[in-house]
Amino acid sequence: MNFPIKEEQGFKYIETGGDGTPLVLLHGLFGALSNFEGLLNHFSSKHNVVIPILPIYEMPIFKVSVAGLVDFLTEFVEYKGYDKIHVLGNSLGGHVALLYVIAHPERIASVTLTGSSGLYESAFGTAFPKRGDYEYIKNKTAQTFYDPAVASKELVDEVFGIVNDRGKAIRVVATAKSAVRHNLGDKLHKIKAPTLLIWGMQDIVTPPFVGEKFRDLIENSRLHMLDQCGHAPMMEKPAEFNALLDAFLEEVEKG
Repeated sequence: MNFPIKEEQGFKYIETGGDGTPLVLLHGLFGALSNFEGLLNHFSSKHNVVIPILPIYEMPIFKVSVAGLVDFLTEFVEYKGYDKIHVLGNSLGGHVALLYVIAHPERIASVTLTGSSGLYESAFGTAFPKRGDYEYIKNKTAQTFYDPAVASKELVDEVFGIVNDRGKAIRVVATAKSAVRHNLGDKLHKIKAPTLLIWGMQDIVTPPFVGEKFRDLIENSRLHMLDQCGHAPMMEKPAEFNALLDAFLEEVEKG
C-alpha cells in the first residue's frame, strides 16, 4: 500500500486524491487498512478513495459506541469539506455508514454494504475475548473467511494485539454491545440513496439472510451473493467485488 496515513486535526486517514465524488471506506471492529488494499489499488485511478481510521481504540470510554463513531465520521466529512460521498462499509463500518446516511441523506451519492451489522451479527460476541490464547484468536479470525488462508499472520497478530491490550479489549466489547443494542430494522426505510449489497454466501458473522433482510428493508437496493466467500468479500473475492462496485458507481455517476 503506497498511500501514506495523514494526521490532521485529530483525524488519521488515507486519501488517494483525484477528482470526482469521494469514495469513503469504513472498516469493521477488527478491521485494518490492509482489508481495503484491493479496493485502493483498483479505484485510486478513478476516484478519490478515502479511508478514515475509526478511533475505536482511542475514544474516551464514556463515548465508545456506534453513535460516537458516527459523530466522528460527521466531523471528518465536515472537516474535509466533502459535498457528497459514496460510502462503503464492511461489518461495523456498514453500521456506522447506515446511521450516517440516515442522519445526512443530503451528503450521500450512494451506499455499499458488505457483511454489515445493524440487523444481526455473531462475531466474537459481547463477552471478553480469550486473552493470551493465540490459537483461539487465530481460529476465530480464520472463521470469518471461507478460505482460512486469507487470515494472514499479520492479520491474526493484529487481532491478537488488540484483545491482549486491556484498554482496547474493553472498547471492543463496549462497541460490540452498542452495535447489538442499535438495531436499525425500523429505520432502514428512510434510506433512499442507491444501495449495493455484496454478501458472502458462507458469511457466519452476518449470514446471507441478513443481506436479504437489508435488501427487503432498503428501498433502492440490490443484493449480490458471492459463493465460497465469508464476511469480507472485498478481501476474499476482490475481482468480483471490484467489478460489481465499478459497474454500480458508474451507473450512479451517470445518473
